[in-house]
Amino acid sequence: QVHLVESGGGSVQAGGSLRLSCVAYGYTYMITRMGWFCQAPGKEREAVATFNTGDGSTYYADSVEGRFTISQDNAKNTVYLQMNSLKPEDTAMYYCAASYSSIGYERTDFAHWGQGTQVTVSP
Repeated sequence: QVHLVESGGGSVQAGGSLRLSCVAYGYTYMITRMGWFCQAPGKEREAVATFNTGDGSTYYADSVEGRFTISQDNAKNTVYLQMNSLKPEDTAMYYCAASYSSIGYERTDFAHWGQGTQVTVSP
């Protein structure tokens, strides 16, 4: 089993920055991809960024390209999401996720989920 624990959410003003962290515990050796998803009230959970643990390739949603950076520290079993130039529309619950697949950006492509951390961006 894989257990994911997120931290780093909070409230910031537009233009500010936050760094989210996600520590993975358990049988992580089979995980091929880590990702961050966001879900705003009344909306679907959608992929923000993913990181392929094998080749380091990344994916970013168009809405965050150039502002957010996903990275991983293998020694700490931790994946980060650096969020810069935050906008009010970035306000959402952010979830860390782990996948056994190298493709797909739907919620169903990820097997394990953290509890979520709230990000609130005020105008």
